[in-house]
Amino acid sequence: MIKDFRTEVEISAQPGIWEAWSTELPAIAGQIRNWIEARAPDEIWLCGAGTSAFIADSLVVGLGRCHGIPLVNVPTTDLVARPGDFFRTGTRPLVVSFGRSGNSSESVGTLDLLDRLSPEADRLNITCNSDSVLATRKPQGTGEARVITLPPACHDAGFAMTSSYTTMLITALACLSDTPVDSLSERMSHLARSARALLDQPLNMARPERAVFLGSGPFKGTARESALKVLELTAGRVVAAWDSTLGFRHGPKAVIDGATSVFVFLSSDELTRKYDQDVAAEIRAQFPDIRVTTIGAPMTGSETPDIALDTGLEDVWSTPAAVLPAQRLSVAWSQSLALDVDDPFAGRNLTRVVSNVRLYA
Repeated sequence: MIKDFRTEVEISAQPGIWEAWSTELPAIAGQIRNWIEARAPDEIWLCGAGTSAFIADSLVVGLGRCHGIPLVNVPTTDLVARPGDFFRTGTRPLVVSFGRSGNSSESVGTLDLLDRLSPEADRLNITCNSDSVLATRKPQGTGEARVITLPPACHDAGFAMTSSYTTMLITALACLSDTPVDSLSERMSHLARSARALLDQPLNMARPERAVFLGSGPFKGTARESALKVLELTAGRVVAAWDSTLGFRHGPKAVIDGATSVFVFLSSDELTRKYDQDVAAEIRAQFPDIRVTTIGAPMTGSETPDIALDTGLEDVWSTPAAVLPAQRLSVAWSQSLALDVDDPFAGRNLTRVVSNVRLYA
């Protein structure tokens, strides 16, 4: 594939970005962990919109808690529209905001709500833009704020979030997990090596009319992000769906037809993997003429995945690398449709940053 588009370059750059970030992130993560433990919030809200919200999909189920404090998935699109569902008397959250641009309408609206409704709440803003609202705005109340600005290379110039998503996810894993700080650099090196192997693996780039991504546990968030990449980069011309491997049978499976490609993420948990493999086998038997591709780590006594994802790490730590096949396929399918991969909508319908949402008091 000829790399004419910035998005392709940004996808290929991810392993190097992670390796470079591994020299700085462990110290940052250690400081943030100590701060969270000292501040002792009641809950930790993970907030973002779109792809930034899908980070929480993987973290909440993959980690569950940080220092015994529950992690809660609170998309900013829900928080801004219905703040009364979340702000409760007597609850002091730590609000972790994710944002590539750091300037989206809902990111700004979340900060406005915190100033008015929970001024004592602490904030941790993780963004790729050092000049953004998330990076520069100070709290109006007694709550403390910390900002992690990712390396400039993570501020994707293309339309789709690629390195921004994976590196914000890795950063949150480092700050919120109980993984020993002194092992973080090694983990990130494992991820980088696995990512390079994934980028080098040949993929069947034939474009389907529909694409389905399925995953369990932390990989459910990966499936969701994978489907969104396809929708975004093909400007909706490849219909994409996602679900959990077991949930897919309960209605959403109706999306499959003879022009569908299905991708199933295989868990490294032995029990979960059996369900993942069963769904893949069932779809292959019922639709023998379509492509069903499994993605996961090789395991003794288990089927060999079609795409090897061999990080040697827990599922939640494998999610940053697991999304790479969908990123690559989305670019190839976008090109096959003669779209501008870096701006598939040509400025119409969707834009790189959602900043035109009217915010109401």
